Order: sequence, then structure tokens, then C-alpha cells
Amino acid sequence: MNAVISIERLTKSFGDVRALDGLSLEIPQGGVYGILGPNGAGKSTLFRILLGLIQPTSGHAQVMGYPLAHTETLRRIGSMIETPRYPAYLTARDSLQWLAAAHGQATQIDVDHWLERVGLKDAADRKVRGFSVGMMQRLGLAASLMTRPDLVILDEPTSGMDPPGIHEMRSLIRDLAENDGVTVILASHQLLEVQRICDRVAILNRGRLAAEGKVSDLTEATEYLHLEATPLAKVKEIIGDAAEIVGDAILVNIRREDTAGLIRHLVQQDVDVMEARWVGGDLEAVFMSETLGVPEAEVSAHVD
Repeated sequence: MNAVISIERLTKSFGDVRALDGLSLEIPQGGVYGILGPNGAGKSTLFRILLGLIQPTSGHAQVMGYPLAHTETLRRIGSMIETPRYPAYLTARDSLQWLAAAHGQATQIDVDHWLERVGLKDAADRKVRGFSVGMMQRLGLAASLMTRPDLVILDEPTSGMDPPGIHEMRSLIRDLAENDGVTVILASHQLLEVQRICDRVAILNRGRLAAEGKVSDLTEATEYLHLEATPLAKVKEIIGDAAEIVGDAILVNIRREDTAGLIRHLVQQDVDVMEARWVGGDLEAVFMSETLGVPEAEVSAHVD
């Protein structure tokens, strides 16, 4: 696995508060990588360090093979951290042209192409003072992409967007990774969207790495068989430690291929099975378990 970012024992303290606490992580080149965690987990601090905006207290990191804040690296990174802001009197097109001039690329950047790609073609000549939060996010995304970076870091890229807008951004981000060869690193609290869009994720908690891996591997471990059957006590006795009674149902930690055999055995033991379905299998269960200590079975009991 070729790493686009390598982090080793990275620590950042603000007074007595450790925003990052000995974080070690490797982010592979290519695809979409999610950085998850509750508020205060260290996501924004990590992004600011990678972009050279703040210095770590200790530890080491490399971005695209170069040390932090290296000029060559910064030229190849695009970013959108928090909701972007632009002078209210400028139009969307003016804003990108202004930024292109600041980059010394006023004539090389196809502003109209990027406005169209993020869905702002029809609003190109509107002043940004009337833009919604979602439209500002789109403009910020265009600004982060217009220099055609190899790596782009996005903090809450779909914040303020309606469902169609979120779907469009999901398609755009996947297209950037799959067809443009851009490595996308994003943070989001919208766990369902992260599950749909990301190849791998890292979950941070209190500045430390709580979990990391392929989305498919992490979510597979949170699937449970939800059974509505009577009598529950007998079902629990038959299945043993792999079963947990939750409310009026029972959750079973079992492989999918063993499901039919289990149900057949329960019926043979005079158990009435009214319903059997799979629950969980999502990042919410993993996230809650790793950051709040909520047992995965308990989380899965509330996920349909």
C-alpha cells in the first residue's frame, strides 16, 4: 500500500488540552478516505497540521513523501476547511478568478468548468452574499479543485446541502477519485454518507486512533440477526452466549450462512419464529462502540 500520508506519534497540545495524543496513521494513495470522530476528537487539528497551518507539538508526518509544510506538497493539495467565506460583493465566477490570480494562474484555470462541475453554472454571475450554506460549500469545493490537486482535504463537504445536493457531491467526489486520480480525505458527521462514499475510514477519539480499516470490513463485524421469537428465554438458552435479549427481541451474533440452520433448529425445538432479519452492518454501530463505549449489539438493536 503506497501511503499518501504517513503519521507517526503525532501530538498537538493547546495548553493542558491534547487535541492529538500520539496519533499514528497511514492513509493510502488513491480513493476516498474518511476521518471520523466526535467533536473534539482532533479531526480539524489534524487537517490544519497536514496543511501547514499549525505546527505539531511532537511527532512526525509526511505528505506525499515530503515533510510537513513543504512547498512542493502545498502546491499539490486542495482543501476546504469549515464553511468558506468570500467577499460578499463578488460573484461566484469573480471569486474563483480572484483566487486563481492569487495563485498566479489567472489564465490557466478554467473557472466555468469547475463552476459547472460543482453545480453552480446557473449561479455563476450571482453575488455570493445571497448564497445559501450549501451553495457556499459548492463554491468552496470548486476553489479547492480548480488547481487540479493530487490530494484534496475536505471538512464537512456536504454541510448545509439538501438530499439532492448531497447525492451530487457524493457522485462528484467518487468521480474525482475514480476518474481524475485524486486522493480525497474528508471528515463528516453524516455516517451514512461516509459509508456510501469512502473506501477506508479512521475513527479518532480524544486525539487517538480508535479504529481503522476498509468500510466493508468494519461494518461486517457489526451485523446481527434480529429474531422475534417465543419464548425468548428458551431461544437464549438454546443459542447461549452468542445471543442477547434486547427488549422483545433477541440479537444473535452469527454468520449469515448459518442463519437457515439456526432457524430450522429453533423450530424443531418448538420455538415460534415470527421474524428474522439482519440489522446493523453500518458505521453508526462501529462509531458508537469505538467512541462512546456503546456495545455494538445495543446500537444494532435500534438500526433497521
